[in-house]
Amino acid sequence: MQLTAFQDGFAAALLPPPGAAPAHPAWLDALLAQPGFAVYRNTVLKGCIDALQASYPTVCALVGEEWFRAAAGVFAHAQPPHDGLLMAYGSGFSAFLDGFGPAASLPYLSAVARLDRCWTEAHLAAPAPALDPAWLARQTPEALAGLCLHPHPAARWAWCDAHPAYTLWQRQREGLALDTPLHWQGEGGLLTRPDDAVQWAALPRAGVVFLEACAAGQPVEDAAARALNAEPGADLASLMALLLKTGALTLATPHRSTP
Repeated sequence: MQLTAFQDGFAAALLPPPGAAPAHPAWLDALLAQPGFAVYRNTVLKGCIDALQASYPTVCALVGEEWFRAAAGVFAHAQPPHDGLLMAYGSGFSAFLDGFGPAASLPYLSAVARLDRCWTEAHLAAPAPALDPAWLARQTPEALAGLCLHPHPAARWAWCDAHPAYTLWQRQREGLALDTPLHWQGEGGLLTRPDDAVQWAALPRAGVVFLEACAAGQPVEDAAARALNAEPGADLASLMALLLKTGALTLATPHRSTP
């Protein structure tokens, strides 16, 4: 038997899809019959569920631990880990919730999950210098218009068209009570890590479009035009101040600050 065949069969038997009863070779049937394999399988499944619960704490807080762990178990069978870094496991959990029947009455849940995922990705991202506001202020209007700014490697953003997902996420993360009626309208959130800790802030629709244009390589002038087209009347000066304050931007080629 080739080692790869053994590894593939062993891995597939650990987290088979619910209800599936695939045919196994004789050597794998003999392995599955051992009591220790069931213990190992349960340990692996618990590790996946624990990792998901750690990565999606806001979702867990909204639905309760029992509901969350049941859903995480279904997800783990459908999308088992592909490497040993469990902290990064679960990138498809938000999309999974979109099609998960028991979550149909919670249409905002997948958007909240996306923000939880943004936190994890911001936390794991490589460090890099953020754009220096003083350097930017020294640029002429013509030079600024042609600059290509890029989202910082740790910057993440998400937009939800119909639900106050950011407010739900932010209040749960900060331990704040939902003591006022929510405005059921679209919201965006920005997560960055300018220093050692992940930070977050509300992000208007114009900000989402601006960052997406920057990520696509558009110069500032074009990114600003796209932002205003998406949200006419947006305050671009306030938006730029927010992006600079949170360390959400950088340059493709690092610049030198004048002493």
